[in-house]
Amino acid sequence: MDKAASMDNNAAANDPEPENRTPEPILLASASPRRRELLAQIGVACEVVAVALDETPRPDEAAEVYVVRLALAKAQAGHILLPGRTVLGADTAVVTDGVILGKPRDRADGLAMLERLSGRTHHVYTGVALVDGAGEAHTRLSVSSVTFRTLAAAERAAYWASGEPADKAGGYAIQGRAAMFVARLEGSFSGVMGLPLFETAELLETCGMALLGTGRL
Repeated sequence: MDKAASMDNNAAANDPEPENRTPEPILLASASPRRRELLAQIGVACEVVAVALDETPRPDEAAEVYVVRLALAKAQAGHILLPGRTVLGADTAVVTDGVILGKPRDRADGLAMLERLSGRTHHVYTGVALVDGAGEAHTRLSVSSVTFRTLAAAERAAYWASGEPADKAGGYAIQGRAAMFVARLEGSFSGVMGLPLFETAELLETCGMALLGTGRL
């Protein structure tokens, strides 16, 4: 064996196998701890990148268009800040009677939202967007139907007093105490939480991430 071949073999022996290397964490363009927890649930490491956007819906903008637009804008903003990295963005809207319910402004607004949802079915739209290292964008949409049982005024007040709904779209958290209000769910539980894992996994696979150590789920 010549000297050059020996050096090549030594370098190969010292270089870890590609599949054994720790993949670079994706960037999550969201400060939501729930989204970080959901990514961790499927074994995806992430780093948070802070982005600031105007999240006001456009006139007559449909909810499904609104959430995908914002999810993509978040991912693109993160990619501009840190080019070359894979960035994931998401946005969720709770909709009833064609009205997008954002985060409650105050106690009165939160109680009004809960009263509006009480004893009725509403829809939850979550858009997910991924911008890969090359800047190519991909999007998905999750739509779920959630039916609340009738909530007494005292229950609505007690739930608001718990502090849980104050920073949640639609004024409730399905993964928290509000789970006892849900009589029926059709769709994605993780989507209602804020990051639909089925659609998210599909997007991650498009950029070559091997979930469960394989190329497919």
